Amino acid sequence: MIVCNQCGSVNRLPPVRSATSAKCGKCGGILFKARPQDVDGAILRRHMERTTFPVLVDVWTPWCGPCQIMTPAYEAAARELEPDVVLLKLNSDVEQSASTELGIRSIPTMVLFCGGRELGRVSGAMSAGRIIRWVRERLPTAAA
Repeated sequence: MIVCNQCGSVNRLPPVRSATSAKCGKCGGILFKARPQDVDGAILRRHMERTTFPVLVDVWTPWCGPCQIMTPAYEAAARELEPDVVLLKLNSDVEQSASTELGIRSIPTMVLFCGGRELGRVSGAMSAGRIIRWVRERLPTAAA
């Protein structure tokens, strides 16, 4: 199960088809784009409640220097980790209540969820290789 970042509907992915070509059954949007998707607090909460894939959230702001430095690394990590992991971005300036709910104290902060549970969090800019390693170290082998 995966939530569409565009319309918020929940999609069931058949195990016999490739997830990389999956589209939303409601709006037709591509579910995995091999790049992080910006989401609002409502879509993030829906992912945490319904998405069965691991979800990695980068909490950032446009004015943050380290956030800007990490953007290309996070995009490269998405190309490597998707479709096994859903990579999202949450702008903490725009989504202050969601950022507060997550307990974000500094940016950039990445939070990894699976089945609605937090598996880990890390703050500070990281390279693509470090992001990928950090995620894989926290996931069961079947999901990484």
